Amino acid sequence: MLMLTDSARAAIETILAETPEPTAAGLRIAESEKEANALAMTMAGGPQDGDTVVEESGARIFLAPVAAAALDDKMLDTNVMPGGAVQFRVVAQA
Repeated sequence: MLMLTDSARAAIETILAETPEPTAAGLRIAESEKEANALAMTMAGGPQDGDTVVEESGARIFLAPVAAAALDDKMLDTNVMPGGAVQFRVVAQA
């Protein structure tokens, strides 16, 4: 199952705290509509049918079935860009 680093968990908690309904919302990872064989992350009000829910310390991610299979042995991490913007990245589990 997808794991979260402490920095990814903190970034997701910050994003969710800024949403109107933070108790139900999460980040959803699913197939990209713009790019073939790619995944995309979007804000979601809740999981869709068939989604796997990953929740750690208030950070919620909804994984579409294809994303859940592709990320099963991965870890979500972050890079902090110049200016403070956060970029998510997927790495192998340690």
